Amino acid sequence: MALVGVLALQGSFNEHIAVLRRLGVKGVEIRKPEQLETVASLIIPGGESTTMAKLAEYHNLFPALREFVKMGKPVWGTCAGLIFLANKATGQKIGGQELIGGLDCTVHRNFFGSQIRSFEAEIEVPELASKEGGPEVFRGVFIRAPAILDVGPEVQVLADYLVPSNEVLDSNSAVEAQEENTGSEKKVIVAVRQRNLLATAFHPELTADTRWHSYFLKMATETGEEASSSIVAVGADLNLDQQPKIDLPIFQ
Repeated sequence: MALVGVLALQGSFNEHIAVLRRLGVKGVEIRKPEQLETVASLIIPGGESTTMAKLAEYHNLFPALREFVKMGKPVWGTCAGLIFLANKATGQKIGGQELIGGLDCTVHRNFFGSQIRSFEAEIEVPELASKEGGPEVFRGVFIRAPAILDVGPEVQVLADYLVPSNEVLDSNSAVEAQEENTGSEKKVIVAVRQRNLLATAFHPELTADTRWHSYFLKMATETGEEASSSIVAVGADLNLDQQPKIDLPIFQ
């Protein structure tokens, strides 16, 4: 199985690597542009998106990350990683943040509100179930989560979420969602795929259900990346020059 990189600037990268290990796949922490050359695919984890962007800029990662996407290599963004991959983001902090782009969508940062409004919900995932088996629902963990407000024609919607009419969103989120919905419930998109890009607004790495990780790994096969030269078994010594981990809150 080809190496899977996990961007390890900040956030829940250890949790992703742990799930990959359970699936028998070697995950490697990525902190430098040159390390991207050693992996066939990449996971961008949840975390504090503004902090992650500043660290990525500091380490000059954005050019290499954009090239990785343009090369057609599989990339999966969870929560803050979804924001990174979006072509457009709203609800950002003053001054905004740099994005990788490539995913034809508009995402609202912290759509569901502050950290105390984090929640878990059953979401319907028919595409995931058809490819990976199991139930047609997935228990999504939403932590200060973003939401996708609109997508381009080449983007496949994999899951959406009906925001209950009695759930109070911040005013900007409510207005933007209402523009897309006319009923009492507001539907927002929470999982998408566009060719080599996968994005989820929730945190599969914080659950015992490994189907999203398995789904992503199979994307490498579809794009021919399984034939890459970076084939390493679990437990192999990579001898990568790693930098010290940065211990910051994991929530985006």
